[in-house]
Amino acid sequence: MLGVIGDLIEDVVVHLRESVNIASDTTALIVRRRGGSAANVVAAACFAGGSARFLGQVGDDAVGRGLTDALAATGAEVVVRRAGRSGTVIALLDSAGERTMLTDRGACSELDNPEPAWLDGLHTLHIPFYSFVGEPLATTATTLAHWASARDIAVSVDTSSSAVLEQVGPPVAIDIIRALRPTIVLANELEAATLGTGLHPDNLGGALVVVKQGPLPAIVLQSGQPPHEVSANVLANVTDTTGAGDAFAAGFLLAFAADADSIGAARHGHQVAAAAIQRASA
Repeated sequence: MLGVIGDLIEDVVVHLRESVNIASDTTALIVRRRGGSAANVVAAACFAGGSARFLGQVGDDAVGRGLTDALAATGAEVVVRRAGRSGTVIALLDSAGERTMLTDRGACSELDNPEPAWLDGLHTLHIPFYSFVGEPLATTATTLAHWASARDIAVSVDTSSSAVLEQVGPPVAIDIIRALRPTIVLANELEAATLGTGLHPDNLGGALVVVKQGPLPAIVLQSGQPPHEVSANVLANVTDTTGAGDAFAAGFLLAFAADADSIGAARHGHQVAAAAIQRASA
């Protein structure tokens, strides 16, 4: 089973049909749905036929109950604490499906007092870097990562957001990731550019590094080997790419845990991401 710790949050997706008219009205299509990077990975894993467990906190409110119900409906195992106020992300989507996000994480960062049983039955613990921004969640995620390593459970980290990495500071972010002794580190092209040469297996204890580039080939980096490019699936009529990177992570981790090599795992990641984009764009 794939375990993921982090955010389960309400997404308010705004499809912009025209440029924003400052201080006036702008026509848009607005959709509310379950979101959060960690929850997206869990849901995508379940849609792909895998088993996955979400670990996190939601608000003790109607929104939180709706979010957990929606995630459980995907077939996921949902382990949550309920307290505080559920968070919201407003995702602004342009005509090409590119997203800009406004984030209020609410109760997501308040998860504390982890339990060893949360790791029972896992082959991989996946942690979006969002989980290292804000306490007590950062300490909780770090503790779980160390427990996972001690139990020979693979640890995967997604670097999540170039803006968050800039806020933390790229050298500090690399230090945080390295200290987790990860097996796999995933980043998109903007995050990779932010982290620079620090994002390399030789600087991360030999971790396998995968750089996602949207519709362009993913780049797989392994110690002692030249970079490998793995082409993405070609899609038409894309209107929403929200969650595509999380879906790639889910597909990659499921395949890698099933003994696929890094190239085969990246191909499976692209397949799962394509399916997520088609669901969202529909």
